[in-house]
Amino acid sequence: MKKITSIGLPKIYGIKGEIRAFLPSFVEKLKKYNIDLFLEEGYGVEMGFTKEDYLKHNDTIKFVSSEEVYKKDLVIILKAPGYDKLEIMKKGSSLISMLHYDSRPKLVEKLKEKGINAYSMDSIVDDENNRMVVTYELTALGGVKVAFYEMKKRRKDFFSKDRGPIKVTIIGMGQLGMRAGRICMNHGDKEILNQIREKELAGVIVQYIGRDITKYKNLLEDIFKDTDLLVDATKRIDFSKYIVPNEYLKFLKEDAIILDLTADPYDTSVDPMQVKAIEGLPHGDLEKYVFEVDAQEYNDIPSEVCTKNRRVTISCSGWPGTLPKESMMVYEKKLLPFIDVLLRNDKEISIKSNNKYGRALYRGSLDYFLKENNI
Repeated sequence: MKKITSIGLPKIYGIKGEIRAFLPSFVEKLKKYNIDLFLEEGYGVEMGFTKEDYLKHNDTIKFVSSEEVYKKDLVIILKAPGYDKLEIMKKGSSLISMLHYDSRPKLVEKLKEKGINAYSMDSIVDDENNRMVVTYELTALGGVKVAFYEMKKRRKDFFSKDRGPIKVTIIGMGQLGMRAGRICMNHGDKEILNQIREKELAGVIVQYIGRDITKYKNLLEDIFKDTDLLVDATKRIDFSKYIVPNEYLKFLKEDAIILDLTADPYDTSVDPMQVKAIEGLPHGDLEKYVFEVDAQEYNDIPSEVCTKNRRVTISCSGWPGTLPKESMMVYEKKLLPFIDVLLRNDKEISIKSNNKYGRALYRGSLDYFLKENNI
């Protein structure tokens, strides 16, 4: 890979409600590399930052057009760029973004075709296969907070001493699921938790179900009939298969809420079609993430998907985006060591590297993904 002498930070387009951009503190930390840094005109405006805010932290920055930003040696953007933007990038240039190789075969094909050295933030993992550039806490917090707010708003007995404990069922026992469970125990919100404690009401019971339960569909009826909040926090290998078919949602209470934390999108451009872990849920974004059972978004779900059994659903393609500044602070801190590897050129980007960040970055590379999957 050739030496990187310029970095471009473009704005995110095409994702409703997505306003995130790297903070001024991020460009300040890049100043020490003596590298040409370019930001797209209007960068950070939606988060309340001005051009002067960035220049105050790094007076070498140049503000240019979107097209010009994508012509730089290294492009860094939180969400994957559109194909039109990838067409602008130079062969041999590098890209750091949330690329989700596993669930976006068309994107992988385009990156390969363009000869881009891609590094997917969601695929950067340590030697124990733990993600290193991730905000599990904010993903879980964003979704669980909304879920309990909706439950409080809808249930007349939410603050009643006559009700029993709120029962939460979480599908998935990874990092995301474990954090979601802990946040559920606090009702997703300090204010709600304090009210519950002041009124001396029953709290929350969290139960986890993994593959050894979900593969026996006959067990789901008894589990679901006592569930107040059903949470999808799964990590699937096969995105074409449901974990919970729609027919089993009929066993949920009528006032139960479904929280889609994983928020895998439907994709009919691949064969077999990519689906959600729980069949029949609408796919939300940062503009709209609460769906009633008669929401018009059900009409956008592919016709092959059964949506007969419905409950109020909460789904968002980018939960950390509900807390934009907080999430970008996390990404800045976690991403900088990997940018250091790319810019210093004194650490090997290889599975054999003596540096843990060099090994992890290689695992996040398109090259590694293609080799591991024989593509």
